[in-house]
Amino acid sequence: MDMFNSDDLKTLIEAQAGNCVSIYMPTHRTAADIQKDRIRFKNLVRESLETLVHMGVRNADAQTFIGPLQELLEDRGFWEHRSDGLAVFISDRLFRCYRLPVGFEQLLVAAGRFHTKPLLPLVAGDMHFYVLAISQNQVRLVECSRYSAKELDLGSVPKSLAQTLRYDDPEKQLQFHTGTSTRTSTRPAMFHGHGVGVDDRKSDLLRYFRGIDKGLRNLLQGKEAPLVLAGVDYLFPIYREVNSYGNLCEDGIAGNPEGMSVDALHREAWPIVESYFRQAESDAVGRYNGLRGQDRVTNDLEEAIRAAYHGRVELLFVAVGVQQWGVFDPKSNVIEIRENPEPDDIDLLDFAAVQALTKGGTVFAMPPEKVPDGALLAALMRY
Repeated sequence: MDMFNSDDLKTLIEAQAGNCVSIYMPTHRTAADIQKDRIRFKNLVRESLETLVHMGVRNADAQTFIGPLQELLEDRGFWEHRSDGLAVFISDRLFRCYRLPVGFEQLLVAAGRFHTKPLLPLVAGDMHFYVLAISQNQVRLVECSRYSAKELDLGSVPKSLAQTLRYDDPEKQLQFHTGTSTRTSTRPAMFHGHGVGVDDRKSDLLRYFRGIDKGLRNLLQGKEAPLVLAGVDYLFPIYREVNSYGNLCEDGIAGNPEGMSVDALHREAWPIVESYFRQAESDAVGRYNGLRGQDRVTNDLEEAIRAAYHGRVELLFVAVGVQQWGVFDPKSNVIEIRENPEPDDIDLLDFAAVQALTKGGTVFAMPPEKVPDGALLAALMRY
């Protein structure tokens, strides 16, 4: 599975110039379906060529343009690593492909910008959270979105309990162990050393956790995303005593996290934070509904598109899985809507979502039936 986050989306948005081809297709995780996926992609490569020629690109230039797609088609190693969906982007300046856990509907768009709306559920709606995995031997911080996760460099954050004690009290001789390495153990930690008792044990952990919390304050300064704690469960109440991060989740991932992969931490944290994000979406819809009939909300497609372009949108609800083709002229502020795409047309829903995101708005990409007022696009504006 490949990573995709807001930085990737920004790259796609900023790289747009000239001819841009965006390809989405579902893929399969079973080895038996590799050939089916390659045939589907081969057909999309051929369709890309035909579309470019139809747009006025010379056949020879179009053949050169799709060269990286042909190379990807022949890369057997690439097709052996599978996920649920494939997203590929190619222009004169950029080539990117992502294998993602999203079952995309098949779609090819050739225009003057990349088509990114199918990717918005991966990054939109502020579905961003962290997992702090702590044990006496290891500290890790994982940054997550709904479908991706990556481990962050902790910088000055203490790496272990032993490191904390060594730096804080060099003369103290202490050996610390949990007595087990299994994830499910809740067995209390044991210390061996002169004069060490229960109070010393908690005192040492508090020193350790204060160092972690201090380091996190620098790393997460200004952040409000939920933080999920992963560790042996008796550590949770001790860590909470020193925690200063404002959005530490009540529930955590119980067990020794040392043997857990980044993907496993992400997978177990999602059910903990899912209700948080669902509530955020529900609250956003509630705000929209509460202002219905006032000038700050609209379900008019053209009004919402213009507001997004001019940076007026605070919240935008956009339908995924559907497109509304047309063109927008920012100089005249004129929008033309068409039933069928013509050369140089764009998906106006995609355009509005990208404009809202890049200008500080929050976007909720959702099934069409969930968009307020049954519209394809609904917006709550800042003013």
